[in-house]
Amino acid sequence: MPKTLPDWAWMTIGVVGLVAVALASYLLTRLVLMPLVRRAVGRTSFKWDDVLLDSKLLHRVSLLAPFLVIWLSVETISNLKDDENFQKLGEVVGQAFWIDPLLKLDHAILIVLLILILSSSLTALNKLYMTFPVSRQRPIKGYLQIANIVGWIFGGVILLAVVTGQEVGYFVTGLGAMTAVLLLIFKDTILSLVASVQLSQNDMIRVGDWVEMPGQNADGDVMDIALHTVKIQNFDKTITTVPTHKLIQEPFRNWRGMSQSGGRRIKRSIAIDMSTVRFLDDDEIERFSKFSPLQKYMASKRDELQAHNDGIATGPDGFGDPRKLTNIGTFRAYVIQYLRAHPRLHQSGMTLLVRQLAPTPQGLPIELYVFSNDTSWVNYEGIQADIFDHLLSMLPEFGLRAFQEPTTGDFRAINGKSG
Repeated sequence: MPKTLPDWAWMTIGVVGLVAVALASYLLTRLVLMPLVRRAVGRTSFKWDDVLLDSKLLHRVSLLAPFLVIWLSVETISNLKDDENFQKLGEVVGQAFWIDPLLKLDHAILIVLLILILSSSLTALNKLYMTFPVSRQRPIKGYLQIANIVGWIFGGVILLAVVTGQEVGYFVTGLGAMTAVLLLIFKDTILSLVASVQLSQNDMIRVGDWVEMPGQNADGDVMDIALHTVKIQNFDKTITTVPTHKLIQEPFRNWRGMSQSGGRRIKRSIAIDMSTVRFLDDDEIERFSKFSPLQKYMASKRDELQAHNDGIATGPDGFGDPRKLTNIGTFRAYVIQYLRAHPRLHQSGMTLLVRQLAPTPQGLPIELYVFSNDTSWVNYEGIQADIFDHLLSMLPEFGLRAFQEPTTGDFRAINGKSG
């Protein structure tokens, strides 16, 4: 190797060779090595190695190659001063003023790339974890985000140490002295971490749960559970982002239990106009006694009332206290029989109740408390509507009328009659 070349020529040779080798290493990694990795991973039956298929992760890994080559090449060229063939090249490059800044910049870029690779690996790991059924019960996204934050903090400390030339311990000591400030800065992160642990350990919320949180105007399905936020897609297709720690601090309703039970509650009343409540006459008793759903009820009631009325004591005037069948009681008995025969309602294991509530200025409420055997919202609303369509239509058969506030048409009818 000739040694008569000027220093600038040796420097040019070193720089051009360094750039060429770095570029070649990047192209080799990106165009040859990475496709081989993809092909090898695609052929395996394991799921854990699918993390390597993430495009962002592979791109960042491929970027490591040129900067590693630059670092190793500079170190190698600097050590050539002991080789008689490349002594001049090693001396010129080793003594160049830009070597130290170049190495510091190279090391800094390598640290940033390693942090980005860690971040991409955690993201890819979460995507892989989400393919398992357990991910709906035990999401780990919040924990991975904590690991990501810790990685950036320690990576930042090492980066500062490399750039400034100080020991890593110097900055770690400084972090210890800034504990109070750090706690203030990361207050929301700490609160969210504690909330994430409590939500996960107590199984309070899962992806896919229907959650109702009035304080945050949220009513819909949970889409994502992260460290700082929980995304809820409302039924109007808007998305509400709730801070994770709010789920610990504020009350919310999770409808998962309803979905898992297989029954959805129907709790609704029919307000009866109390002016239509009366005793049944003999013709009505005879007619209802032949009505299939009420045959057993009417027979048992007639026997019960007959026994009661035959045994009552009469007063001096010969007047006792006879009991009679009412249209409201008979209607309630019919509703019970109708619900017990309904194929879309739970007949055992869940409450099936028809009760009379206290009278109000808006009538006498007859409340249904039953559970449909279909929890789908659309089907549930259809079942509920069909039941009340039928019962409202049956009211006139019992001489009853649903209560409703006077309307404009009622006042016009009154005025027309009086006129």
